[in-house]
Amino acid sequence: MKKLLTAVILAAMLLSCNKGSDKGRFTVNGELKNTKDKKIYLEELFFSQKPPEVLDTGIVKDGKFSVSAIAQEEGLYRLRSETDAYLFINDNSSIDFTADASAPGVTNQNFMSPANISLKNILLYADSMAKLIAAKDGIMSELKKSGVADNDSVYMSLTNDFNTLNETLIKYCFAVADTAKSPVLALFAATMAPVTLNKIQIPLSGLTKRFPDHKGIASAVDYVKEQIALQTKTQPSIPQPTPMVGNMAPDITMNDVNDKPFSLSQLRGKYVLVDFWASWCGPCRGENPNLVAAYDRFKNKNFTVLGVSLDDNKNAWVNAIAEDKLAWQQISDLKKWRSAAVGLYGLDGIPYNVLVDPQGKIIATALRGEELHNKLAEILK
Repeated sequence: MKKLLTAVILAAMLLSCNKGSDKGRFTVNGELKNTKDKKIYLEELFFSQKPPEVLDTGIVKDGKFSVSAIAQEEGLYRLRSETDAYLFINDNSSIDFTADASAPGVTNQNFMSPANISLKNILLYADSMAKLIAAKDGIMSELKKSGVADNDSVYMSLTNDFNTLNETLIKYCFAVADTAKSPVLALFAATMAPVTLNKIQIPLSGLTKRFPDHKGIASAVDYVKEQIALQTKTQPSIPQPTPMVGNMAPDITMNDVNDKPFSLSQLRGKYVLVDFWASWCGPCRGENPNLVAAYDRFKNKNFTVLGVSLDDNKNAWVNAIAEDKLAWQQISDLKKWRSAAVGLYGLDGIPYNVLVDPQGKIIATALRGEELHNKLAEILK
């Protein structure tokens, strides 16, 4: 559930509407405190596999900058520099923005317009709920590892708490989707709910009635339908078991970026984090900085990473490797959900990873954030 929640929240951050014609120019006048002079990019984000598109480039000079673009309708955009990224909605033709680069996070950033004030509140609420849900899920996982039965009173109480928190977040997201005046804010909230794609269709259908002329909503609805159809089409008739801790990791052989075959078994003798990801996967891209930090910290301690991509576009895959500064071995058969890795590892979502010991045995799975660093620090002393 934690993986689904993170995936849905972070995937929701990649939705937007189509770029417009010659009308609808909007400008962001920004002040970024405690930062050096640098470039900053205005990007349009899309609820699809299409990567972010740079619309304008500005220079942060003495903390001040201005960027602008043209949009036919309201959509989701991002200000991005080498070290920072800020989401916003173009609900006004002129939007003032302030942030403190020395204190990253939603709390210390402000886009001064109605939809963006509401967007900030939604992100803060979702983040607080996600932390509570993740904490419950973490305790439950530890109890299961220790052999606690499902009918244990403590475990059952935690399960009830988890389900209540999860349902509270879903109701909140759907309520915002049903009442927000901004079409993009409503769309953002709907797709942020920790539910399956099938259930997301319910609030999305309501948005098409409330905002019948909004192309971004229509595009989002079409995209969700396509993904549901794709999952149905590519789902194996017999579910494949997911390799568990203690099993030998199935060997994988695919081509690298230079079209030369490479196998997981070639890394035998090292601790290897097999990272399943894709350039089009928002949560994967969001986790990559943490993965880079872990790799840099432990690469000299008999540790490496093998990236296994579920891309189907080589250029997008190679560009994402460069953009995210992924310095380890990367392989892919460029078949998306028809990839051999899906069946071998029973994948039902990405990002996902398995940690393999020097003998090829799986010693941990689904390591994210601080949990990844803690596990590596534990075994790579």
